[in-house]
Amino acid sequence: MTVHFIGAGPGAADLITVRGRDLIAASPVCLYAGSLVPKELLEYSPPGARLVDTARMTLDDIVGEMLAAHTAGLDVARLQSGDPSIFSALAEQIRRLDAAGVPYDVTPGVPAFAAAAASLGRELTVPGVGQTVVLTRTSARATPMPDGEDLGTLGRSRSTMVLHLAVQRIEALVEELTPNYGADCPVAVVARASRDDEVILRGTLSGIAEQVQKAGVVRTAVIIIGGVLTASEFPDSHLYSSARARD
Repeated sequence: MTVHFIGAGPGAADLITVRGRDLIAASPVCLYAGSLVPKELLEYSPPGARLVDTARMTLDDIVGEMLAAHTAGLDVARLQSGDPSIFSALAEQIRRLDAAGVPYDVTPGVPAFAAAAASLGRELTVPGVGQTVVLTRTSARATPMPDGEDLGTLGRSRSTMVLHLAVQRIEALVEELTPNYGADCPVAVVARASRDDEVILRGTLSGIAEQVQKAGVVRTAVIIIGGVLTASEFPDSHLYSSARARD
């Protein structure tokens, strides 16, 4: 028996790996976050599978389902939105499985920030413009941020910044980011990336809050800040340069 943590992608049902799809099809138990994971993925579950929506369950309840499946010798497909490596609550789940001696593995998925960049048609690492991406969030109604990870500190490098779980604080974010990035820094907000009801907003720090408010975006959004969003004058990558040795 194994608990399979599977990155279910950002929202579009076809943005799941072949491995993830096959693990769902082989697991008699499927735990999924109903508010974030596309229901179409449940169609891959085998006939008679136990399908459990974890959206309103506590961590104890979720792990309890895993332990019950372990006792019964049944594999579990644990569908996590996006990719399990960031903001997925994976760490506390596997900590409890380790303590209980329950085996597990992790299958990566398409993260929301990658889907947002794809929708924008932009690369987040542009030669001569930005080669570092900071993935972070804010602490509004979530676990407090560690010391030194506030937006003021993280923004000093002016690296491309990607904010998750933060769009409800857009006005405060603008205030915190403007001293480092400048009011004219390009910003994009992508809500429900890859879904049929996706919303894309483009602008600058000085005007993005008003756009977000007018569009009524309050959740399931990624905010990207940085010059890479509008860069057009930059050197070609050395990767394909004729001067690069290929022996």
